[in-house]
Amino acid sequence: MDHARSRSAVLVVVALSTLLGLAGPAAAAPYCGITWGSLAKAADAPDTESLNDVRVGRHACFDRLVVDVGGQDAWFDSYDVRYVPHVTAEGSGDVVPLRGGAALQITVGAPAHDAHGNATFSPTDRREVVDVSAFSTFRQVAWAGSFEGQSTIGLGVRARLPFRVSTLAGTPNSDHTPRLVIDVAHRW
Repeated sequence: MDHARSRSAVLVVVALSTLLGLAGPAAAAPYCGITWGSLAKAADAPDTESLNDVRVGRHACFDRLVVDVGGQDAWFDSYDVRYVPHVTAEGSGDVVPLRGGAALQITVGAPAHDAHGNATFSPTDRREVVDVSAFSTFRQVAWAGSFEGQSTIGLGVRARLPFRVSTLAGTPNSDHTPRLVIDVAHRW
């Protein structure tokens, strides 16, 4: 009878420990606290901005792409960022080749020219808009063109990883322009 009682007591302790979360491995915390996910992110507020520049930066937990826009006001909120099988060029629909295991298509509701048709952004090398050779996640940034009031950038990344999109306000009539910011985590 003592053996049966001991066994029952052990089973009760194990069951309670499991219910209370005391037994077994602890749940892993998200990488760097990142909980962004990899689904499409978009905003469609009408705007009159122009695309001016594309920059990149490296951070401890993610790589960052910044799209500088400028024009009439201090705010910008017109974009669509999503993983796609292939990034396509504005106007022609041709596939834009990208290095990496996944492709992010970044469509910005801002043309790469001003109201008079003068170019506001024209990369020297459409295939390598910025150098990302030393980055953890980014593999290539390619220009996919500007057509009918929007511009598209192809971002080749190592794999389909979590990303977030945010906009930062600027100051009208200054060099401090609104920005679209895309951060892609180094891992899940």
